[in-house]
Amino acid sequence: MAKNILSVNVDAKTSKGTARGFLTGILYLAPAKESGREVCRYRSKGCTAACLYTAGRGGFNSVQQARKAKTERFFRERDTFMADLVYSIQALERKAAREGLTPVVRLNGTSDIPWERVPVKDSRKGSAPNVFQLFPNVQFYDYTKYPLEKRSNLPRNYDLTFSYADGMNRADIVQAMGRSRVAVVFNTPKGQELPAEWNGFPVVDADTTDLRFLEPKGVIAGLRAKGAARKDQSGFVIQLPVLN
Repeated sequence: MAKNILSVNVDAKTSKGTARGFLTGILYLAPAKESGREVCRYRSKGCTAACLYTAGRGGFNSVQQARKAKTERFFRERDTFMADLVYSIQALERKAAREGLTPVVRLNGTSDIPWERVPVKDSRKGSAPNVFQLFPNVQFYDYTKYPLEKRSNLPRNYDLTFSYADGMNRADIVQAMGRSRVAVVFNTPKGQELPAEWNGFPVVDADTTDLRFLEPKGVIAGLRAKGAARKDQSGFVIQLPVLN
């Protein structure tokens, strides 16, 4: 029996997307090598330590164990896992239609897998080089630390936002801006304004919704540190003066 493996509007941020007319489904796996399987090839030390795996529901041990089991299924039972993903996206489409919303999907909620390279075999929808081709009318989006030049032939319905890593310099950011926008985490507390610009680039408040694909290229998608990231001193979280 097929399983629904997407989390739909389970956090406040994705729920905000409904006000913009979108219903968001997110696939959460165990990040880095938490499951014994590497799913974040280009992770830095800072983002590994500050991963959102510890934020919200991810802080519960039962949730973490479920995500580890799901990750193991992805590697050991790839065909049935992908069939479950197809089933889950179809369920999201039906739910969105009932509620008058547009379905959108984020496959790397807590991972960084190049999904455009993962083929699909499904008895209902057929086979395809990737899940994006099976759902051409669904908008997919993700954050990534993969060098964007290694992901140059993306499907038209897959939007990527490059994630800042500790140790990046301005030249790295400029290069990424040519292909995308760059997500940067700041130590700005909840309720306080993010900086208007950083490193000469305009900053948009990326905590208002999770819908990065609506934003133009060439901007900083500013995020406030959450979970373990609040204690980061590695350089992954940008330290700004905090207003009292």
